[in-house]
Amino acid sequence: MFSNAKNNIRGHNLADENNQSTSKQPITPDEQLNEKKQSNYDSEQIKVLEGLEAVRKRPGMYIGSTGPRGLHHLIQEVVDNSIDEAMGGYCSLIKVIIHKDNAVTVEDDGRGIPVDIHKETGMHGVELVLTKLHAGGKFDKNSYKVSGGLHGVGVSVVNALSKRLEITVARAGKIHFIAFEKGITVEKLKVIGDTTKTGTIVKFWADPEIFSETIEYDYGQVQSRLRELAFLNKGIRIQLIDERVEPAKEAEFHYEGGIVSFVEFLNKGKTSICKPIYFSKDKDNITSEVCLQYSDSYSDMLISFVNNINTTEGGTHVTGFRAALTKTLNSYGEQNKLFKDKDGRFSSDDVLEGLTVIISVKVPEPQFEGQTKTKLGNSEVKGIVESVTNASLMTFLQENPAVGRIIIDKCLTAARAREAAKKARDLTRRKSLLEGSSLPGKLADCSEKDPSKSELYLVEGDSAGGSAKQGRSKEYQAILPLRGKILNVEKARLHKVLSSNEILTIITALGTGIADEFNLAKARYHKIIIMTDSDVDGSHIATLILTFFFRYMRPLIESGYVYLAQPPLFLIKKGNSKQYARDEKDKDRILAAMNDAKGVTLQRYKGLGEMNPEQLWDTTMDPGTRTLKQITIQDAIEADQVFTMLMGSEVEPRRQFIEQNSDKVVNLDI
Repeated sequence: MFSNAKNNIRGHNLADENNQSTSKQPITPDEQLNEKKQSNYDSEQIKVLEGLEAVRKRPGMYIGSTGPRGLHHLIQEVVDNSIDEAMGGYCSLIKVIIHKDNAVTVEDDGRGIPVDIHKETGMHGVELVLTKLHAGGKFDKNSYKVSGGLHGVGVSVVNALSKRLEITVARAGKIHFIAFEKGITVEKLKVIGDTTKTGTIVKFWADPEIFSETIEYDYGQVQSRLRELAFLNKGIRIQLIDERVEPAKEAEFHYEGGIVSFVEFLNKGKTSICKPIYFSKDKDNITSEVCLQYSDSYSDMLISFVNNINTTEGGTHVTGFRAALTKTLNSYGEQNKLFKDKDGRFSSDDVLEGLTVIISVKVPEPQFEGQTKTKLGNSEVKGIVESVTNASLMTFLQENPAVGRIIIDKCLTAARAREAAKKARDLTRRKSLLEGSSLPGKLADCSEKDPSKSELYLVEGDSAGGSAKQGRSKEYQAILPLRGKILNVEKARLHKVLSSNEILTIITALGTGIADEFNLAKARYHKIIIMTDSDVDGSHIATLILTFFFRYMRPLIESGYVYLAQPPLFLIKKGNSKQYARDEKDKDRILAAMNDAKGVTLQRYKGLGEMNPEQLWDTTMDPGTRTLKQITIQDAIEADQVFTMLMGSEVEPRRQFIEQNSDKVVNLDI
């Protein structure tokens, strides 16, 4: 809370709001920040467009869903308000606390939401912002030149979807408090103390009537977003405290390097072939900031932001960057005679291989597709980002010819590999594999033709595959046995991937194509179940398959089509009864429930092949009794780093991971 009595927000001295200093003495940075905070931000800058009536009726329209994604969006909306203060230069510290009861507190040391009376409506500014859908200072260009909360619906939507929401504002020497329940004011604005600080504290409890699936926040997901914001706003300090564990889990994010530090973080575990290349420029009131770095990996990672919002579907800023990158590297290679006669011009895929890039633009009036803001539509941004990238990257390459040569050589290797992959594709098409006109011989297909009702089991080994074929429901379950461990695609380019028979068999069975030719609509099954042994080798095979899906068929995972079967590790018999245990913990629970251990026999399965068809159906394939683990991507950045660390060529990060996590191993087959 705030001083004098409460000190949880670090702020700056603030005299009477209407007083202006007349001192001619040099002012300190803190005093400059104070002057900015006092400048023309009161309720008159709040514009009103409409009320909250529709939010509780159709919450998905405003936060995407009422599942875990929408729940976490509540935190994002409140934090974005604090970040907007930081982008304006008014805030230096943001603190997020997840309480034991899953309430969330977001504190900042910004200017504080206005508390004076809004002349047009007769309401206090803070109540207006919280109870009217399109009301906020972000519609007034003098208050926020750039903001992430473009639509002005963020904090009011959080209020509408919260069982209770409390706001504490430090402003003009006073501490003010107001409370709401389900979007309705239940405690009018009142002064509860004095302070020399400024800032806002928002505490809210998500409404379980709206979020019926869960109100439990995922620490990793919250942490990832806050870390991302700290990278994008260099100098800002963001603290995260999770009080649900003992002792409380704490993290702090502060990066003076900004997106350069972001790129270095993303490339941790990869072998970089050049230092990060950074450039930033303001043009026509639009700020373009780009950092890129090449590594020796075969995958790329391009992450784009508009006003700190992750535009996962890209947009005009991404289009402009990609066009400029391809054009500039082609021009540089030609000007410096780095191409041989047999080499053609680079495609956009060639220049992206092994590239990690962050594109962050600040746009005063961004045009997003929908409230979820995943794609930028401003046509003028494309030309600005393209011209800035062209000029800045060409200047860098001309000033660093050694780095330029390394990058061109990397792209040339990628271009030649692309040609090899094209030939491999053509060859497999001639064999009628990738087109799906003929299915692999060892696939035991199902009779159901509706993909949404069909399942494909990818089964480890011919023996288990035989049992699965006999035990399955032929109507909707297809079986594809896999022999041994498939190729580790993390260490191979596409033409090598296409030369792997086991991978080709998977591609053919699924019918979707691969990489840039992937088409989710052609998927022949909407449940793809990886079924491997419950041992180390089985886990390795499952990881290899998941790596392939993540790198070359990621929409399968993003659409929720991929699952892991959970076969039992133990069979426990006593008399005529038998029970299956998935792991050691499950086994101990069952044995404890039996009380008397006499007459109990325990069988530990070494693999799926030890089960007969009936057992395999009962434990792992029967929809009425089986347990499946759905594979999802909550954090694409973390997923990419995990796959790079586990399956990449760098040994040291993998060794460190094993050392740090060795004490968590429960079952280790020797």
